[in-house]
Amino acid sequence: MTQPIEIETPRLRLRQWRPADREPFAALNADPKVMEFFPALLDRSASDAMAGRCESLIAGRGWGFWAAEIKAAGQFIGFVGLHTPMAELPFSPCVEIGWRLASDYWGKGFATEAAAGALDVAFGRLELSEIVSFTALGNLRSQSVMQRLGMQRSSTNFAHPGVPAGSPLREHCLYRLTQAQWRRRQPDQR
Repeated sequence: MTQPIEIETPRLRLRQWRPADREPFAALNADPKVMEFFPALLDRSASDAMAGRCESLIAGRGWGFWAAEIKAAGQFIGFVGLHTPMAELPFSPCVEIGWRLASDYWGKGFATEAAAGALDVAFGRLELSEIVSFTALGNLRSQSVMQRLGMQRSSTNFAHPGVPAGSPLREHCLYRLTQAQWRRRQPDQR
């Protein structure tokens, strides 16, 4: 077991998962608005299993898709973090950055703020060379977050192997950010 990394941003804390996170996580995974760009809603059992995998990965290596909470209220709002995809993707092996927040928390800058904190860990602490992010072509909200993080869109799209053939969600776009690009965007630290 590794000591889990926790991240604090001005408004948020990214932390290890707790049993109390399961119910609000299941609610967001059952929300058609949140899951619009995923192949299916998750029932409580599938949602709990996903939270359990996230918790286990953080316990094992110290990082992953962290539970995100508003610091002032201690309120769970979803997850943000880093993950090594299990699916064999055209650009594997890789580490992705991703997020899934309850829709009540959209449009407030939380995804960008938390993801920027995760990038600080990815490049500053873990010394990863590159981070990727990807989503269905229609998910313009997530693509906007990727752009605000300084990620660059790849010139080619790909068919996500975890999405059924024929689904309008199968074609994904890919964004990348190298450690060198990230370092150039950091404030002068002299």
